[in-house]
Amino acid sequence: MKINSQIFQDSNNTYYPKNEEEVSILIKEFYKKNSPTEITGTNTKNFIGNKTQASNKISLSKLSGIIDYFPEELYIKVKAGTPLEDVEKALEKNNQELAFEPIDFGFIENGKSNKGTVGGYLSCNYAGSRRFKVGSVRDHVLGFQGINGKGDIIKSGGTVVKNVTGYDLSKLVTGSFGTLSVLTEITLKVLPKKSFSNTIVIDVKDNKAIYDLFDKISGSSSEVSGATFVPEEPKDENYLKNRDKIFKFNDLDFKGSFLAFRVEGDKVSINEKIKSLTKELQLNTFKTFLLDTYQSEPFWKKINNLELFANTKNNLMRIVIEPSNGSKMMKYLGNKFKYYIDWCGSLFWVEVPANKNMKIKDIKKNTKEFGGYLTIIKTSSEYDYEESIFTIDDVRLIISKKIKESFDPKRTLNPGKMYRGV
Repeated sequence: MKINSQIFQDSNNTYYPKNEEEVSILIKEFYKKNSPTEITGTNTKNFIGNKTQASNKISLSKLSGIIDYFPEELYIKVKAGTPLEDVEKALEKNNQELAFEPIDFGFIENGKSNKGTVGGYLSCNYAGSRRFKVGSVRDHVLGFQGINGKGDIIKSGGTVVKNVTGYDLSKLVTGSFGTLSVLTEITLKVLPKKSFSNTIVIDVKDNKAIYDLFDKISGSSSEVSGATFVPEEPKDENYLKNRDKIFKFNDLDFKGSFLAFRVEGDKVSINEKIKSLTKELQLNTFKTFLLDTYQSEPFWKKINNLELFANTKNNLMRIVIEPSNGSKMMKYLGNKFKYYIDWCGSLFWVEVPANKNMKIKDIKKNTKEFGGYLTIIKTSSEYDYEESIFTIDDVRLIISKKIKESFDPKRTLNPGKMYRGV
């Protein structure tokens, strides 16, 4: 389809716009011709969601660069195709970070880091281990600019946290997987990095004890910023044995199930927090280990980046559930599946062997019964039956359709990426 000789198009019918105006030109043309379009960045998260049936593709990889960065104002504005690593390097120079801990999905795809673009993180809205303390990705989005399904430029928010008409549009677009708008500019809140990090590792196996600890941690005033439980791996040849890579530091090698929690700050405040938590959690009744900053930081990177499932060829589920029902989910999973728990008891990552695809339906059924929702993050090459990637009920599906119609009336942008027919 010949649109504009200035917009580069490769032999695979992928367009590479260099600016917002070119994106708008493309979408207006596709809208006029009723031509569905796949929106991508650098394809690092393209395996998440349904495959789109599109005749065109737009890559935002050339919409790259930091537009504004004011460390003292605690915000950064970037083009949507900016590599996350470029943003992290800029923030590091001022001892700042994105507090939601972006997940590096490269490890589950091919066993190595591949972070992708800022736009990709907003499109997915998947935050890391600090989520239960600082909020999701959408809670750190101050504003965005983009193109709707008709080719019109839309804008929401600004550079400071505020509550005005249009601001919630940012929250709506975040996590929509490119189905509502083609993001072109994004403004994010940034925060100072903590000076030090310590992690307490607790030897614990009992489901009730684990969730009692999670409950006390979440209610503590000691500002715990990460809490995870890693069970022993099932004795199943269908799973890669990655666990030893997660928890092995010099001569410290922990073999059993463990719960770990993180405290951050300066050395004095960390020591005070650990003293307080030792009493609150009655840690003297458990076998515990302390990870210093040089051990704690790589440990949480590995947890955050799903390295327990590195290079998996199996199915990977993401389950969000109320902590009050977490012990029920643990009991159901037992030692049949490889999994771990994050977000202080609210998030389960569950790996299902490729030869046990039908187990996914059973897991989804139990997830719904426990009041949670499930997303199939990665499917195996043997995944061959119709099952919705995202959990959604009929009421929310109707709402999603209406929102889609208002942003993208002809279903031009990533049609069917999240839900069939939407």
